Amino acid sequence: MYTLKKEAPDDAWEVEALYDLCFAPGRTALSSYRLRDEVPPVADLGRVARDEGGFLGGAIRYWPVRIGTAPVLLLGPVAVHPTAQGEGLGGALIRDTLHSAAKDWDRVLLVGDLPYYRRFGFDRLEGVEMPPPTNSDRILGLALRDGAWDGVFGEVESVRSHTG
Repeated sequence: MYTLKKEAPDDAWEVEALYDLCFAPGRTALSSYRLRDEVPPVADLGRVARDEGGFLGGAIRYWPVRIGTAPVLLLGPVAVHPTAQGEGLGGALIRDTLHSAAKDWDRVLLVGDLPYYRRFGFDRLEGVEMPPPTNSDRILGLALRDGAWDGVFGEVESVRSHTG
């Protein structure tokens, strides 16, 4: 049994180790990581899943980005330890954090597989451009409020130089 908790500063090294385990060695070279450079994650939405013994079974983070003047949440990475996969932990992390995100955010963006993320309400976005090289078929969005993606299109940008 895993318990979801807000990620604490002391969790950071273990979360990074989990991401290293679950993703390719060059994960930080991916285009989505350029959007995260020098930008802290959205602290209220980071979650870890630990079992009774304290074992880290999964983690999720979100990052603030923008498209034009529209604030957007970038979901990811989300990872589940190989020994805990298939137990619904990734889905629990996503559902819990999307519920929390809906209190303060209008829209969520991610780069991922539509067949998996569709169950959470994500769909392919047209007119939204991630930094290259990103397969446009993998750019997915979720409106947390009706019409939140209406009129939002263009390049996804980091907020490191954005003050609003």
